[in-house]
Amino acid sequence: MLKSVITIVETLAADIRAPERPPASLEELGTVFSAIDDPLAAHLRAALTEVRPGAKWAGEFDDLPAGEVWVVDALDGAVQLLQGLPQYCVTVTLVRDGEPELAVLHSLRLEETYAARKGEGATRNGTPIGPSRKKSLEAAVAATSQPPFVMTQPGVAEAAGRSLTAVLREAAAVRNLGPTSWQVADVAAGRLDLFWQYGTDATNLAGAALIAREAGAVVTTAGGAAWTPSAGSFLAAAPALHERAVELLRQAE
Repeated sequence: MLKSVITIVETLAADIRAPERPPASLEELGTVFSAIDDPLAAHLRAALTEVRPGAKWAGEFDDLPAGEVWVVDALDGAVQLLQGLPQYCVTVTLVRDGEPELAVLHSLRLEETYAARKGEGATRNGTPIGPSRKKSLEAAVAATSQPPFVMTQPGVAEAAGRSLTAVLREAAAVRNLGPTSWQVADVAAGRLDLFWQYGTDATNLAGAALIAREAGAVVTTAGGAAWTPSAGSFLAAAPALHERAVELLRQAE
């Protein structure tokens, strides 16, 4: 089934086209986004339903029904796409009773696909991946982001600012290379050494968390507890960097 999902995502993503120029207002942004996202989501729904006829459908992770559910973000990183930037991807996650079982992320511009199935490891373009071998944050390239509409989650923007200051003091560099899911997958592949975020953002994080875990990265909350889709923070890190990253983030809180 994983190969079938990869084929579907790669095929349908090939039709994504950025607008000729960035939208000039919030209203125009919404209109242009819907014109790209809605048809793509509909095509993904139809194709994935054929692969797993019994699975339900959810555009977001909130309030998932029991059983198998497809959680799809047809344009993770839509803001970048609408600005003519290359950092966006399609994300598809199959969830069973709230737990991610399968995930596929595809970047049209990079011509790359991350994929994982629970218990079977993670790959990029079919080749197994693994996290960074770095042992010190002073050599680490970290990344961070914020959930959509961050100001609707009280205290999250403030926590993001404090944590950024803390990590900047010790890491070699900190970047935001959105979309969120792709940055987590890049931790899984060792391109980034760690990624953290405050706020609830299960739709963007759940599938990527599966890829990171299957690759051998450590996935927890910022405080080091087990991460669940309802958690208020997220951390994915190379094994040798995780403990120190937790220490820094706890100090920032």
